[in-house]
Amino acid sequence: MSRSVPRLLFTAPASGSGKTTVACAVLQALVRRGMRPVAFKSGPDYIDPMFHTAAIGVPSRNLDLFLMGEAAVRRSLLENSSEQDVAILEGAMGYYDGIALSSQASAWDLACRTRTPAVLVVDGRGAARSLAALVKGFQALEPEHMLRGVILGRVSAMLYPRLKACIEAETGLTVYGYLPSMPQCSLESRHLGLVTAEEIPTLREKLSALAEQAERSLDLDGLLRLAWSAEPLTEEAAPQIAADTEKRRPVIGVARDEAFCFYYADALRFLEELGAELAFFSPMRDEALPEQCSGLYLGGGYPELHGAALTQNISMRRTIRSALQSGMPTVAECGGFLYLHEILTDGEGMDQPMAGAIPARAWDSGKLGRFGYMELTARLSGLLCETGETLTAHEFHYWESSAPGTAFHAQKPLSGRGWDCAWHTPTMYAGFPHFHFCGCPKAAARFVTACARYRTI
Repeated sequence: MSRSVPRLLFTAPASGSGKTTVACAVLQALVRRGMRPVAFKSGPDYIDPMFHTAAIGVPSRNLDLFLMGEAAVRRSLLENSSEQDVAILEGAMGYYDGIALSSQASAWDLACRTRTPAVLVVDGRGAARSLAALVKGFQALEPEHMLRGVILGRVSAMLYPRLKACIEAETGLTVYGYLPSMPQCSLESRHLGLVTAEEIPTLREKLSALAEQAERSLDLDGLLRLAWSAEPLTEEAAPQIAADTEKRRPVIGVARDEAFCFYYADALRFLEELGAELAFFSPMRDEALPEQCSGLYLGGGYPELHGAALTQNISMRRTIRSALQSGMPTVAECGGFLYLHEILTDGEGMDQPMAGAIPARAWDSGKLGRFGYMELTARLSGLLCETGETLTAHEFHYWESSAPGTAFHAQKPLSGRGWDCAWHTPTMYAGFPHFHFCGCPKAAARFVTACARYRTI
């Protein structure tokens, strides 16, 4: 069965070209018009969706072809757009940048597989007719390029009409407006990308200014007409995966505060659909786990920036260590994995005691380690899968561990590079790799089932 979903995708030649700024400007402007947009981010990025969510007040979702697979991506796009007016997708990196030097799982790949019209956001500073050459290059690389428009960034109101006329004459694409240089609306960065939305006290003011500028210099009505021109999407049935909860909903404690904030909204919802009740808590501030807690999900984030606060919460560190020792099912990804270490050297170079469930120490390696997508093959049976089974995953971290684990073999796609990683026992997964539960439904069901069984012990 097919269903109409008005949608468009903002993409760019490279990271840092202004995609997130344009996406947030449009989203906030549509909200101010009284519309109900929904936002999506291609790829594994956790941070940009936080800005989308801040702009519209509705959780932004990730559409990751590698981590989730095409069927799950289509379901997410359809399900999360069902009650909204328009879907705004934001690409990752450059339009054609995917796995290794291919375009597999790129923003272009997403546009093609979901039949979504794409608008190229181009930084126009310091260029004129050359902008048309750049756009024509993106049109020429693939016969089915899906590009339907252009937005210019960092150009002046005076120059824009001539740039628009030139690009439209040379490429045949519609130029849907521009955003001038707006340094007061810039978004700060750190080692894993932008700072999180909650860390910017003036974010509402920045979003408001962007929306006002979008109304002045972007053709919002034209962009909406483009979104409404998208062809219908075909719905695909979800896989029949179920957890054995023995008619009791297990409570999974999900760590969420400034130190632990990297979660996929669809993945959390999927755990609930499998029968879990999610209870959020703060390892920085709470003294105890949520009531009747029978499982733990410790996501990624920035524990290295909050080492002292985590250390000072002695009660929580002891509680979590005791919970793991008692066999409470636990999934700990990247930052959550670091929190389980005995010692974490924080961002100021201070050694901070952590939960102590992993006999190891972690420190700043000074460089991005093992970045990108991978396929994990279990070398040991455990909480999430049996020996030989696989999970799609990704890594993105600067901190390193003296004991990263050896329970899985990680293989980079389209590459000969691989390594062993992660801890995997009958009650715990802990390691640097992140995964998306919607892309590994059997592993998610096993986790929820284990939590339900722990509750009955």
